[in-house]
Amino acid sequence: MEIKSTSNSVIITGNIKSIMDFQSIKTELDALSKTTKTITIDIKDSLSMTSSAIGYFTKLILKDGISIHMKIGNAQLFELLTDLNLAGTFKATKV
Repeated sequence: MEIKSTSNSVIITGNIKSIMDFQSIKTELDALSKTTKTITIDIKDSLSMTSSAIGYFTKLILKDGISIHMKIGNAQLFELLTDLNLAGTFKATKV
């Protein structure tokens, strides 16, 4: 997995599958959440997402008040978020 960030967005390529992937995402989002309350997360091609990443995104939204907008490139991941009733919470759109 690779991660790149700009002033208020994160682009993730590759599969989100390990604890190290989660730690990388958390580090980037922790830094961004100090400077902005709206973050766009563009997940280009991951097939799935670790439960730790899902829990962290939920915490950012519900506890920290961060507005997250997800752009999901993979239909399987978008379907997973829909099945878990998280597509609305994460403001996820299929791109």
